[in-house]
Amino acid sequence: MPIIPESELILNARGAVYHLDLLPEELATTVITVGDPDRVKEVSKYFDHVEIRRQHREFVTHTGYIGKKRITVISTGIGTDNIDIILTELDALVNVDLSSRTVKDQLTSMDIIRIGTSGALQPDIELDSFVASGYAIGMDNLLNFYQLPHPQSEKDLLLAFLGHVQENHIAFIPYIARGSSSLISAFSHFTQKGITVTCPGFYGPQGRQVRAEPAFPKLLDQLSSFAFDGNRITNFEMETAGIYGMSRLLGHASLSLSAIVANRVQQKFSSDPHKAVDRLIQLTLQQAAVA
Repeated sequence: MPIIPESELILNARGAVYHLDLLPEELATTVITVGDPDRVKEVSKYFDHVEIRRQHREFVTHTGYIGKKRITVISTGIGTDNIDIILTELDALVNVDLSSRTVKDQLTSMDIIRIGTSGALQPDIELDSFVASGYAIGMDNLLNFYQLPHPQSEKDLLLAFLGHVQENHIAFIPYIARGSSSLISAFSHFTQKGITVTCPGFYGPQGRQVRAEPAFPKLLDQLSSFAFDGNRITNFEMETAGIYGMSRLLGHASLSLSAIVANRVQQKFSSDPHKAVDRLIQLTLQQAAVA
């Protein structure tokens, strides 16, 4: 079994993974991810008991219990560059023997559920409603640094998307990944399903203009008008495609749940986004606790 060099998987002085500062026993196999470090406590306040609290940089982790269900909630910060760190180190905690630096013979699959906010790209998607990402199209390039195999259904959808936006040449290669069918089904009673686009920024990459002029002024129209095989683009945000792609590579089930706090087509914003996110947290934990 090949040994993973110290330079490739860095451990800190207490033997924890470098960025997350976590040991294997401090992590549950059901993981809730949130972007905002301050949102971790907004999730863990609903735990019956919190046994672990860790923080290193923007990565805040609480592990505890709801009834007999052990759950970890961890902040990712913003963007798929952090998702690369989060997913790689979470996987190492369950699937690498850190003392011998070798991959374990018996691999563990985690359930990874993102709770986040998002902007809707369809006029009929109401503010403060919830979307589960069936597919995620990544416009951020992260998974182009990995060998990510695509089933034919994903290839067809991605080719259709590229054909749809081809009138505006894009200087990058989008990728696509699907969420866990079983998790999507388990959380379907309070969500609607759609395609989520993951962007590498908040302003220009999502078609916003403050002072700098975007290269793709028709981006919103192009995304909102795309449909393929009964699927339409419902929303965009900044992490989902990275989570889905890395989860597939590493053998984990993942689901991204978004509270719709803005409707970009209608140019409206939620009057109480905190309330919407809190409701999504409660519904997600109720389901995760029985899964």
